[in-house]
Amino acid sequence: MSVVHATDHPTAAAPEAVPAADLRAAAFVHRHVGVAEDDRAAMLRTLGLDDVEQLLQRAVPQRIRLREPLALPAPMSEHQAQTALAELAGRNRPCTAMIGLGYHGTLTPAVIRRNVLEDPAWYTAYTPYQPEISQGRLEALLNFQTVVSDLTGLPIAGASLLDESTAVAEAMALCRRTVKKGAVFLLDADTLPQTVAVVRTRARALGIDVVVAEGDLVTALQTHEAFGVLVQTPGASGALRPVEELAAVADKAHENGAMVVAACDLLALTITADVASWGADIAVGSSQRLGVPLFYGGPHAGFMAVREGLQRSLPGRLVGVSVDADGTPAYRLALQTREQHIRREKATSNICTAQVLLAVAAGMYAVYHGPEGLRRIALGLHRSARRVAAALQAAGIVVRHTSFFDTLEVSVPHRGRAVVAAARQAGLHIRAIDADTVGVSIGEDATEHDLQNLCEAFGATLTDDVLGDLAGQRRTRDFLTHPVFNTHHSETQMLRYLRALSDRDFALDRGMIPLGSCTMKLNATTEMEPISLPGFADLHPFAPKEDAGGYHDLVATLEEWLAEITGYARVSIQPNAGSQGEFAGLLAIRAYHRSRGDDERVVCLIPSSAHGTNAASAAMAGMKVVVVGATPDGAVDMDDLHAKIEAHRDRLAAIMVTYPSTHGVFEETITDLCDAVHEAGGQVYVDGANLNALVGLAKPGEFGADVSHLNLHKTFCIPHGGGGPGVGPVAVGAHLAPFLPSHPMLDVGPATGVGPISGAPYGSAGILPISWAYIAMMGADGLRRATEQAVLSANYVARRLGEHYPVLYTGRDGFVAHECILDLRALTKASGITVDDVAKRLIDYGFHAPTMSFPVAGTLMVEPTESEDLAELDRFCEAMISIRAEIARVESGEWGADNPLAQAPHTLARVTADEWDHPYSRTVAAYPAGRGSGPVAAGRGDKYWPAVARIDGAYGDRNLVCSCPPPEAFED
Repeated sequence: MSVVHATDHPTAAAPEAVPAADLRAAAFVHRHVGVAEDDRAAMLRTLGLDDVEQLLQRAVPQRIRLREPLALPAPMSEHQAQTALAELAGRNRPCTAMIGLGYHGTLTPAVIRRNVLEDPAWYTAYTPYQPEISQGRLEALLNFQTVVSDLTGLPIAGASLLDESTAVAEAMALCRRTVKKGAVFLLDADTLPQTVAVVRTRARALGIDVVVAEGDLVTALQTHEAFGVLVQTPGASGALRPVEELAAVADKAHENGAMVVAACDLLALTITADVASWGADIAVGSSQRLGVPLFYGGPHAGFMAVREGLQRSLPGRLVGVSVDADGTPAYRLALQTREQHIRREKATSNICTAQVLLAVAAGMYAVYHGPEGLRRIALGLHRSARRVAAALQAAGIVVRHTSFFDTLEVSVPHRGRAVVAAARQAGLHIRAIDADTVGVSIGEDATEHDLQNLCEAFGATLTDDVLGDLAGQRRTRDFLTHPVFNTHHSETQMLRYLRALSDRDFALDRGMIPLGSCTMKLNATTEMEPISLPGFADLHPFAPKEDAGGYHDLVATLEEWLAEITGYARVSIQPNAGSQGEFAGLLAIRAYHRSRGDDERVVCLIPSSAHGTNAASAAMAGMKVVVVGATPDGAVDMDDLHAKIEAHRDRLAAIMVTYPSTHGVFEETITDLCDAVHEAGGQVYVDGANLNALVGLAKPGEFGADVSHLNLHKTFCIPHGGGGPGVGPVAVGAHLAPFLPSHPMLDVGPATGVGPISGAPYGSAGILPISWAYIAMMGADGLRRATEQAVLSANYVARRLGEHYPVLYTGRDGFVAHECILDLRALTKASGITVDDVAKRLIDYGFHAPTMSFPVAGTLMVEPTESEDLAELDRFCEAMISIRAEIARVESGEWGADNPLAQAPHTLARVTADEWDHPYSRTVAAYPAGRGSGPVAAGRGDKYWPAVARIDGAYGDRNLVCSCPPPEAFED
């Protein structure tokens, strides 16, 4: 389908709706839900049921069920939805972005836009916890890490954070963990304003004092006992300071025992001194200007790099190099013991998603342009800024700094707003700092015509004269010397490199990804296409509100729809990850208690089975975690709950529960739990990770919850992107609405809000059209049908596999919710075959593994989602049944330690080697389900081959390598 442009349909905002009863006319629900009507009936027969309502009556507690359908508009067709979104995009006015403040105009190479951002091989992949089937995106992330490490000069860089402002907040927390003395985090006076606000929000919850230096930082370090100091370079004003001045700050901080954080610009670092050279311990920032669209503020990949010795405290994910079973170098996520799902409230951070898709795009921008290309771009826009500065000075206008990279702060007494208006009239967005001062930032996309118009808005004339310098910061250290950054510069080379990497990965475009609690469902092309429309892709987040009318309407509508779906009073879409939505919800609870004088309510009850982010988020919000036990059937132990409530009654702030439970069942006691916590004065937080089992059936805001976060990258079809982007809106009851996130840069959120959670006012606004389209095309009946099918598919899989693997937890009458846990512990004890062995063997059958050992060690949690058809569900069940038969051969002694499960996965190189000394055949190794049993079509021999054999994770942690290894490492 071609993209429909707003100019083709000027009245597209209200297309003629399709009657809700005639779902087939709308068609999209039948594209999204994979199971056809006849197959649905067959699945019900397997369960011994006549219809879906019988299943819901047995699986879902009737006292939480909805009595009325969702009050949503009738569903649109795919064409109508695209037309409506094109009209909304057309109501945004993306002028050439010269506002700066960490968001810059850039040019996305078409080969990257089409073959990464718009390619399902990249955007439908899951987080690379299964490294053998993730080698392509792991290499791409290693490229990203290398870019960050090389440009900053610091040896260890992570695989991306959420945005620049939250990266600074994470750096503050890292400093606090590392430096035990001092109570102040000191901020440069020239720090980005949104970063100051986000850091204050985070620090307030942790009891950290944030001080913005009034003068120079060396003097401030003599006045305040700081554990960390942030230097913004270039500053928000555009000013560059000499290396000597920056080194003096670092020397004084280190003399005091404090750490130095540099918030920096990757493109500037191609021509200015790396931050390690003057003493920074940590570098943070955004990679947005490396070819990632503005997207009205996100999603963009933040970054962090650290000096040697801090790698085990680095938040987020870290890609490292290890070896596989054959000794071949292979990539994996390193140092996973830092992750929140393991360390819980003692975790490095609460981050669960990253911004992988955007980090891949930024890394590939560096691969495509190479070091000389990046330097050429940087020098070009620096020269453009110098030409503008010279033109302004020639016109008698004062440019406040003569050392800068791309941003000017200009004095225009009493006419700042007039200059901004004149620039806007000429198609340029610049920044009014105050009535007398204007800020201008030159991006890669600025043309000669733009520069001329910019100067004319000030009353100046552009010439070839230049003014300004780099403050003696000329870069002397080489960067991006690895061959990968010096090879793929033609489009042919780049296209083939991207294809080669994607061929090494397993994503939803290849087959089912049955991960529990992660809801890997269809990310429809109709939902995805509109995000590339210029009106959505090219708008600066601080553009005037009158130039963002389409976005504001889209956000308002989406928030209203999500409030209706969940039963809450208000929703904020600002949090740009589920973890940030959790944090926002807990901050709202704390602010609510404080507003009532209950400052001592800081205890957060968390069931033992909860997601790791729950405990980590509670700790970040300044709460004390108290664990509530589980009963043998996996439910919250109500006796223990009542005991913990009584023990902490006067200090109880909240309970965090996941519903349906993390164990995959609808707990019957959920309303009793809510009542008990409320009676003690606490609030109920329901984690929305499993909302895919509730939409259209029940509303958390109506069965007793006060707040939830929602994963738009799970239930509402934003793709996982290989580990991000995500969106985690927070939904609250009316009493918590005054404490939703706010933002200093736009009139967003309540005046009494907790402050900003993300750097941009609407978080990752650029991908909100995906969820808008999904809800608009499904309608109330379609959303309910999706939920029904998700529950039906999970119960079908549980019933088929229950004869071969015990289903660990079930609800009333033996039914599960939208996922089921298969217990392998007894099999492991009898045969020695572990969940890891089964997971790796599934690769040979053409599947991504289910969730391993969560929430219970030695188990597999399976979530089929509503998008998979019956043939694919059966193919998965048959693979698991076949693997059970293979385990039986190990149990019987027919196969010893050398068996296809322990050796899995089998690479093409292994099964075509001249020597084969295993007691099973090559065919059993590579084609356990028979040739032609792939997901596409029987008889064609479709086969996914993993790029590497099983990876040795411990070796990688012992020999940590987190940037591109030399090519010689891959020689045979």
